[in-house]
Amino acid sequence: MIRNFALILLFGILASSCGMVKRGTIPWEERKEKEAIQAAIASTKVPNEPANTSNVRLSKGEKAIKSSLDLAFKDWKGVPYVLGGTGYNGVDCSSFMQIVFADYFEIDLPRNTREQMKEGSSVRRNKIKLGDMVFFKTGRDSYHVGVMINNEQFLHASTSSGVMISGLQERYWADAYLTTRRIL
Repeated sequence: MIRNFALILLFGILASSCGMVKRGTIPWEERKEKEAIQAAIASTKVPNEPANTSNVRLSKGEKAIKSSLDLAFKDWKGVPYVLGGTGYNGVDCSSFMQIVFADYFEIDLPRNTREQMKEGSSVRRNKIKLGDMVFFKTGRDSYHVGVMINNEQFLHASTSSGVMISGLQERYWADAYLTTRRIL
């Protein structure tokens, strides 16, 4: 009887500790650890991450942005797309951008893609750079958003594959491209 009570109590403690972090918010201790990792990898490439495809050397600020985006990809890679989702169990594209900018850059963005398109300043397609938000018109009334991780690729929550990296030059994305906004 006491053994069963102890198991129930242990299970209750474990169950109550799960899911306490709202959406993608990083707990303080974990944030400090992530900041230490970011500092350590600022000048090196993260294994299994896409390389900077441009031949231009990154400035110190750009290295910090690249490092944060690499960390965001590492943390969120493969999280499934769920319309209206806001966490590791599933996330949609605008929520993912909201999380990335809040948790990795301390910038608050609106919740939906249409409102996010109003943030920052407009950027011409031929001037896109690391950290820019790219927007796409994917249907009659539907939009999609991602963030550039170099001059050719963007990080986003894809409806088909979850959080992933895609190429801006891929035919689907090139045809659906709508606009770019610079927030960083």
